[in-house]
Amino acid sequence: MRLLRRHILVAAIGFLSACNSGVPEPASTEIPGTGLRLTVVRVATDPFLSRHNLAMTIERASNCTETVDLFPDTGHTSRRNVYVTAKAQVYVVGQFDARVIDVRQCSITLSEFRHLERDVIFVGAFDEDAEEHWGFVSASERPERPFEKR
Repeated sequence: MRLLRRHILVAAIGFLSACNSGVPEPASTEIPGTGLRLTVVRVATDPFLSRHNLAMTIERASNCTETVDLFPDTGHTSRRNVYVTAKAQVYVVGQFDARVIDVRQCSITLSEFRHLERDVIFVGAFDEDAEEHWGFVSASERPERPFEKR
């Protein structure tokens, strides 16, 4: 009987540790040469499936703050690649959406992929690491990864 209780306890702990907590997971980075701080917060919406709401905030020292909701993660699609353009714009590109940040105007707009410049510099990505922790991975730590067709 004791052994059965121990197995049930171990199974319950394993089950609970596999659950998504719903606690906000913020990840931030400074975009080089722009004075811009970019934060993407991920919040689980399902205790068992990989589903998350995402919100992005930009901040600059000159009282610039703007926040938008990003396209939600409906199953392993949280990653957002970050790029800088020659025109001092920042692109935050996901599997299904692209946001253009105008650093000078402190604005964030939704853009169609076909309207994005092609000559950009990859800065890094908001993504999960090997242990599934949310964070920012710089280009020096990991090369750009293309989005998979699903």
